[in-house]
Amino acid sequence: MERSSGILLPLFSLPSPYGIGTMGLAAYDFADLLHAAGQRYWQMLPLGPTSYGDSPYQSFSSYAGNPYLIDLDLLIEDGLLTEQEVCDRDWGEDPRHVDYGKLYENRLDLLKKAAERGWMRDSGAVAGFTEKNASWLPDYALFMALKRHFGMKPWQEWPDEAVRLHDPAALARYRELLREDVELFTYIQFLFFRQWTALKSYINSLGIGIIGDLPIYVAMDSADVWAERSMFRLDSRGVPTEVAGVPPDYFSKDGQLWGNPLYDYDAMKRDGFGWWIRRVDGAARLYDVIRIDHFRGFASYWAVPYGSPTAKTGRWVKGPRLDLLNVLTGWFQGIRFIAEDLGEPSPDVMKLLADSGLPGMRVLEFAFSPTADSAYLPHNCVENCVCYAGTHDNAPLALWRQEAEPEEIDFAVQYLGLNEREGFNRGVLRGGMTSPASLFVAQMQDWLELGKGSRINTPGTGRDNWQWRLLPGELTVKLIGDIREMTRIYGRLPAKQSKT
Repeated sequence: MERSSGILLPLFSLPSPYGIGTMGLAAYDFADLLHAAGQRYWQMLPLGPTSYGDSPYQSFSSYAGNPYLIDLDLLIEDGLLTEQEVCDRDWGEDPRHVDYGKLYENRLDLLKKAAERGWMRDSGAVAGFTEKNASWLPDYALFMALKRHFGMKPWQEWPDEAVRLHDPAALARYRELLREDVELFTYIQFLFFRQWTALKSYINSLGIGIIGDLPIYVAMDSADVWAERSMFRLDSRGVPTEVAGVPPDYFSKDGQLWGNPLYDYDAMKRDGFGWWIRRVDGAARLYDVIRIDHFRGFASYWAVPYGSPTAKTGRWVKGPRLDLLNVLTGWFQGIRFIAEDLGEPSPDVMKLLADSGLPGMRVLEFAFSPTADSAYLPHNCVENCVCYAGTHDNAPLALWRQEAEPEEIDFAVQYLGLNEREGFNRGVLRGGMTSPASLFVAQMQDWLELGKGSRINTPGTGRDNWQWRLLPGELTVKLIGDIREMTRIYGRLPAKQSKT
């Protein structure tokens, strides 16, 4: 990866009049602004359909796209919806934050209208799309139709045991019984990927790559687990014996109890890790660079007894290590990977990262303990790493300045030579830009110098996350010029632009 920089902004954080950022005009405009600012990468969060809690890391599918991200104006242009139908809906009154309740009430009904008008018109293209995605789409569409049929209950609570256990005869019966909904969810995915393919092509045409997250775990209530239970550590009833999480750390004194089912890595290895190959192949259709979330789980993972109230009671279990990583890096030689190796460094994780050759991550907000020579300090960054001011799990810099220990801020001021004329945020961003790291990434909020109320996620909490959005017109010509100038000064402009 050549010396470059990028910006982290979830797709849902774009402005739009319909409650959430989408793959419409604002996404194309943001790509143009990234290009003008000399940025080489747009980092997003997972794009899958979100379930309870609205987290993009808890999705109904590893492969499907989020229906909320489908742009309604593009559907109007395509003759699938009318402007009146879209504008008559209540999308919420706060343009700064996503109102997921309004989306849940309104979005599916509109997409159903679009499907009723487009199913026959687009039948040939939909058939081709379905065939191309036969490894996951039929199961996903039936899974969502079944959830609707059974009142959106988790699949473990469906009253029909045969379909709960993925019995082929039951699948065929329900596929016919719920044919209209199966077609609906199939067509929704057709719309999503048609819009995504066009957007990604445009972004790439500007010389910008898309960095996307691959969550290490999948949601228990997902088509992935329902359709392939043998790949997970579940009992005969489909109940996990242990679930995923992390021990107490910087973010939470009780640890984080994620609750995802754990993989049966022995079964996966016997299968040649085919499940993972298919999953990464799905991600490779979305992204140019894949950030492996919670990389340390490949070295060893935290297993918490099912039913435990916190993650404190977990234990470390050896992960698949190079057995899996070598398969993925060997199979997908055209895809670049980033290892999210954050957390307390341990010898097994450090060795796995070194052996894999993948770039790890360094986060500036973790760097400034005055009592230790942190590996995250800019001068300690290596070339083969990605330096972040902060990730989506961190407070924006302006908020971090208020919440961090005073000793940390004092050391940051001393180390970076921060001053009022330049400003705190710009000084920290300069520190990341100057580092030897091949890639430097900052949250959009940090360039905007936004603090309280602009955090994307607070780990270990279930409220007020995944909501923050840009306001229309917030990205000014001056700001884009400032970003480009800092990018130029520290040698991160694309080669073609550095001469202009």
